[in-house]
Amino acid sequence: VTSAIAFDILPLKLHPFSQSTPTGLDCMGWKRRISSPVITDGALDKTALTDDVGSEEDLYEDFRSSNHRYGHPGGGGEQLAINELISDGSVVYAEALWDHVTMDDQELGFKAGDVIEVMDATNKEWWWGRILDSEGWFPASFVRLRVNQDEPLEDYPLKVEGCKDDDSSSGTRRFGMGQTTKDQMRTNVINEIISTERDYIKHLKDICEGYIKQCRKRADMFTEEQLKTIFGNIEDIYRCQKKFVKALEKKFNKDHPHLSEVGSCFLEYQTEFQIYSEYCNNHPNACMELSRLTKVNKYVYFFEACRLLQKMIDISLDGFLLTPVQKICKYPLQLAELLKYTNPQHRDFKDVEAALNAMKNVARLINERKRRLENIDKIAQWQSSIEDWEGEDVLVRSSELIYSGELTKISHPQAKSQQRMFFLFDHQLVCCKKDLLRRDILYYKSRINMDDMEILDVEDGKDKDFNISVKNAFKLHCRDTEEVHLFCAKKPEQKQRWLKAFENERRQVQLDQETGFSITEVQKKQAMLNASKQQHTGKPKAVTRPYYDFLMRQKHPTLPTTLPQQQVFMLAEPKRKPSNFWQNISRLTPFRK
Repeated sequence: VTSAIAFDILPLKLHPFSQSTPTGLDCMGWKRRISSPVITDGALDKTALTDDVGSEEDLYEDFRSSNHRYGHPGGGGEQLAINELISDGSVVYAEALWDHVTMDDQELGFKAGDVIEVMDATNKEWWWGRILDSEGWFPASFVRLRVNQDEPLEDYPLKVEGCKDDDSSSGTRRFGMGQTTKDQMRTNVINEIISTERDYIKHLKDICEGYIKQCRKRADMFTEEQLKTIFGNIEDIYRCQKKFVKALEKKFNKDHPHLSEVGSCFLEYQTEFQIYSEYCNNHPNACMELSRLTKVNKYVYFFEACRLLQKMIDISLDGFLLTPVQKICKYPLQLAELLKYTNPQHRDFKDVEAALNAMKNVARLINERKRRLENIDKIAQWQSSIEDWEGEDVLVRSSELIYSGELTKISHPQAKSQQRMFFLFDHQLVCCKKDLLRRDILYYKSRINMDDMEILDVEDGKDKDFNISVKNAFKLHCRDTEEVHLFCAKKPEQKQRWLKAFENERRQVQLDQETGFSITEVQKKQAMLNASKQQHTGKPKAVTRPYYDFLMRQKHPTLPTTLPQQQVFMLAEPKRKPSNFWQNISRLTPFRK
């Protein structure tokens, strides 16, 4: 089936709200059919709007009812250019930014880094493509056009290990004006980095001036808290990126771009790029708030008027707000490609190599923080399943379950032993008791503040403090009160796992302090509220226990030292459909037993 026929017979799929990624953002500056009325303080200048195109509602309806696409006619300048190349018989390749997992046989699945032959880009949201013998639809937002279209396909996907080109022939072929092919390829990548940065700055400026500035003038429609939720710290990102692009331009060699030395710029700003973590973590909240607001027509009209007045391309606000998430995930790809075409003798080689590792670390840190934030919902659900809970919520002090398991606790004064379930979080150890009949039900008993404790390994034999014989034992000793807690595991290996877990808990606390990781009060309250709502769905306790069973038998994965591309770039992958928590529990980040 040819792609032309496929477009006629296969139904196009529409993205739900906030799940489509903006395409064509590199094609800024297209002329508008409308003039640019001024938005005055406090409200939209209705007179200015009406003089040209009527009210906000009229402007919006005119936009929706017309067949024109403001900003990129025909669905986008990029799409037009691609289809012209395809119609001329050229082969156009795109590179996957992240995984596209699908169970639909009409869609094309791929991994981050895969190269897709684009066969039809007529539609703005979904393109038709081919990988080997497979063809199908794929989201245009999941890919970027390959910078060097004439490079052999077998050279992809890009990998750091393959950056040093052993093919001497590719390094000696000439590409006009004395440049080698490799130099020309490096020129292409440098030009793309510079041009996309400039376009990105324009994009951030449009959001800050076109949306945020106008929203602040409408106190009757938006509170400051709402604006913080919708736009996050994008203004901080804008200020950071303005400085970054100036640094890049200083290092850009206009006459000989392949001689540019840009690696040091990424190294200089690697710490500042960590501000993207806050933005990425907040992005799901922004999508939810926008979804709620756009159910009211006046907000739809207002946002559309802001876009048109700022002369921005035809993408909804949620699409614009996704681009910072994309951007921070795109840097490692660009740097890997740059390193591939940088000779080891080039003055920029070592800096680009270091910059690639640095930006991967930034992406890894953002992914880790995102995982931690997702975990707080699971912790809240776990707490809601515990009977007779007392005291503050776990999330007040903790955000990570480090380890859990069954231990024998021995207490003074009669050395009474009790079988208990223990859950080690950062900062605290929670003790629970199993129900005598229903062993899947837990009752809250106590907790221990780990910040005050030191861990003591106890040899097998008689313990002098408790005057009893112990095996596989260890103690928690409070430095302030001299209080001692004695625990026994069933097997030596279980004891060692607990001792290792206590080390990991202290290491996690220290890392959080060093990186400044924290969870906002709003996020904590929302997690507990969501758990409370699930608890009141009318389901009996027994139905919610599979989560406990899952928690008991799964292992909590540790972050590897090196991540494959699909993991590094998983952060920005738009979710296709909301999933039911209990039906998809095995797909969530598991806890360690």
